[in-house]
Amino acid sequence: MLYEFCRGVLRGAYTVLFRLKAEGLQHVPAEGPVILCSNHISNFDPPTVGIKLDRKVHYMAKAELFEVPVLGKLIEGLGAFPVKRGGVSKESIRTAIALLKAGGVMGIFPEGTRNSGGDAAKKGAAMIAMRSGATVIPVAIVGSYRLFGKTRVIYGPPVDLSEFIHSSSGDTLEQVTAKIMRDIAKLRD
Repeated sequence: MLYEFCRGVLRGAYTVLFRLKAEGLQHVPAEGPVILCSNHISNFDPPTVGIKLDRKVHYMAKAELFEVPVLGKLIEGLGAFPVKRGGVSKESIRTAIALLKAGGVMGIFPEGTRNSGGDAAKKGAAMIAMRSGATVIPVAIVGSYRLFGKTRVIYGPPVDLSEFIHSSSGDTLEQVTAKIMRDIAKLRD
């Protein structure tokens, strides 16, 4: 209920303030496990990736945020779960995979931090995708969140990971990460 309320408020606010438009919504499956992999340009990005969808999107968030009395309970209620800084913990990975195996949706920023260049991606999204079998949807946020400017969120077709399913190559996660980032870049450009 909290999620739906906040999503409705933010849909209206982002539409007015940032003239947010969504493209490619048909590419996001209506059910089953989905990972939304997006570029990361601003603190406004997590709501941007999820507010135009009718499914609840979960995110990993810095563990320190959960220690802030009101904020911690709020973001937990919105579907976030903690991750320790400096790397993804085994507990966070287990939580993410369990959420996906239950048919949930996760939003992940493969770059790990805000980055306008679209490079330096980490392998966590690829590892979670390969272990969970979730559909990976590339997402590009285009715009600057300038008040009353135009911002777009573009959902692309699922990333084809079939060539990597049975791969035993040691660099498979790097290859999957590179493929995801290429698909995001195509949408962005």
